[in-house]
Amino acid sequence: MKKIEAIIKPFKLDEVKEALVEAEIEGMTVSEVKGYGRQQGHSELYRGMEYVVDFLPKIKIEIVVTDPFLEKALEIIITKAKTGKIGDGKIFVSNIEQTIRIRTGEKNEEAL
Repeated sequence: MKKIEAIIKPFKLDEVKEALVEAEIEGMTVSEVKGYGRQQGHSELYRGMEYVVDFLPKIKIEIVVTDPFLEKALEIIITKAKTGKIGDGKIFVSNIEQTIRIRTGEKNEEAL
């Protein structure tokens, strides 16, 4: 099993989610996060004063998939979240050693 963590632009969330559900990849956690990479933030004017906004709003999607679904999930996230502009985000993939569904006690792939 693999855990996919994707940091994407907020307005791309619905498009990514719908495509994942259509591909029968269900179950995700979504968090509103802030961060920056190569964008380095931007400046804004407020009441005549210039402020530097270092951290930009992003969405973090967390999904756990079985190995056969990994490449399909990555392909969907890449194609649906891409705008071609700086700040599109990043995807991190890590191994999951064990999963347990709290309600039933099911483990690993049965718990997904």
